[in-house]
This record gives sequence, C-alpha cells and structure tokens, in this order.
Amino acid sequence: MKKILIVLSILLSGFYGISQEILPYCKIAEMDGEISAISTQVKDALTGNGFSVIGEYAPAKSKDLFVICFTNNQIKDLCVQYDDRGALAGILKVGLVKKEGKTTISILNPEYMFLAYWGKNLNGQESQLTDISNKVKSALGSFGKPEPFGGTVEKSDLPDYHYMMMMPYFDDPDELEDFDSFEEGLATIRKNLKAGKGNTVKVYELVFEDKEIAVFGVGLLDTEEGEAHFLPIIGEDNIANLPYEIILQGKEATALPGKYRLALFWPSLTMSQFMKISSTPGNIKDMLEELTDD
Repeated sequence: MKKILIVLSILLSGFYGISQEILPYCKIAEMDGEISAISTQVKDALTGNGFSVIGEYAPAKSKDLFVICFTNNQIKDLCVQYDDRGALAGILKVGLVKKEGKTTISILNPEYMFLAYWGKNLNGQESQLTDISNKVKSALGSFGKPEPFGGTVEKSDLPDYHYMMMMPYFDDPDELEDFDSFEEGLATIRKNLKAGKGNTVKVYELVFEDKEIAVFGVGLLDTEEGEAHFLPIIGEDNIANLPYEIILQGKEATALPGKYRLALFWPSLTMSQFMKISSTPGNIKDMLEELTDD
C-alpha cells in the first residue's frame, strides 16, 4: 500500500507539482568586469549552444543595466501552438546588472514564463518545456550554477495568475489597435518604432508571416513614465523580463496589461510599492498605443 501511495503521489505531482513553489529568475553568476565584455561572453555562450540572439538593449538607458533577448527553433515552433498570444513566450532573456563593481548575470526562468503564458493550454508539451529550460541553463553553465530568486509563486497558480482580486489575468489584454490587415499592422508598428514614437526603441521583432503573428520587444525610454521611473521603485534585479511587448495577431495588436505583467514578474511587490507606480500600467499602454497609431 505504501508503494502505491508513493507512485500515486509522483503521478499527481506532474509538471505543476503539489504545493511546489517556483521563482521567476535564476542568478547565474556574479562577475568582475564591464557589462560590454560580459555581454559578449554571454552571447557567445548562447549562440554556441544553438540559440539566436535577436535583440539587446540597456533598460532606462542605464550603463549598469543590459538585457539580451534570444530564442531557438524549438521555442519558436512551440510558441505558435498556443493561439492566445502564445508567441509572447517565444523569446527568453538574460539580464545583466552592475552594482559596486560586480555584474550579476540572471535569466528569466523559462518554466515560470511558460506556465504563466501557456499553462492553461498545455497538452502533452510539458517535457519539451522542461527540456528548453534545461538547455538554457546548460548553455550558461560555464558561468555558474543557477540560483532561483525574485519572489515565490505556487506552480499551480501561474496558469491563472493575478496579483489580487479585481486585477487582470493573462487573457485580459490591453487592446491597442485593430488594423485592416496584418500587413498594415506590421508596417505601422515598424514605422512608428523606427521613428521612436512614445519615446520607445525597438529591441527585437519576431515575425511568423505564414501565421500572421508578430511580437515586438519595446524599450520604454521615457525618463518620467518609462523604465527609468518604475525600475528603481520595484527593483532593477528583475530586468530579465524586459523589454515590454506588443503582439500583433492577424489584424489585432494587443499587450499584456501592466497590472498583470508587472505583478507577474515582480511577485514580491508590496502594495506600497505598487501604489508608487499606480500610473505606470496606464502610461505603458499609452506608449504602446502610440506605436500602433497610423
């Protein structure tokens, strides 16, 4: 009977786990040296292990902050299997934060993001998600052993995550614009990003022409309303979730609401901290709407 119970417990735990906590980031290493040199080493490690670097930037234009965005064919093939903005999880990130002469390398925990964005629609892909997560950590294994950080969330809560009552969920997107066609939307967003509308910068784009899906990583550079405003309040250590994104699916451009996305990637936020950035979700939406305005 005891053996049966052990086996049953293992089967029930599955990918979500029983009362298992998960953290949004992993610290990989703390290194001496300049961010520019360390970022080159990180990019070499990623590309040497089958990943493609598709974008990079300094959040808030800070010389002490840097983000590297990357993907591979396995992730891209998987993300388009999820109809409800699944391509938002098609890009992974490394964050570099320099403090007191030391640069910390961290990654957005792939499993955390996959569960939040795809968890409701998983249908046998769990082993692939674990495999991707392991490949990312292995690619950066020469720098150090991953150490989870960033606040805890129950695995079982991530697919239906929200910060508190009355807050939005993943499937409550900010609706930015409806275009006459996918091609029009793609051209409009590209044009506006090139012009830097809304004091933004394009960090990357990931386009699936045949499926009429495009994801744009957008740096929010406004000094009063963008990253320079909210990062010092809620924590620069968590920058490996940046940049913010617009997703174009068919004719519709949307984004994750700030009250969902910021809470998801800063799960340790206190209500006091949240209140200090109470205008930020609306400000972000305004900036992204400018990028979809023809």
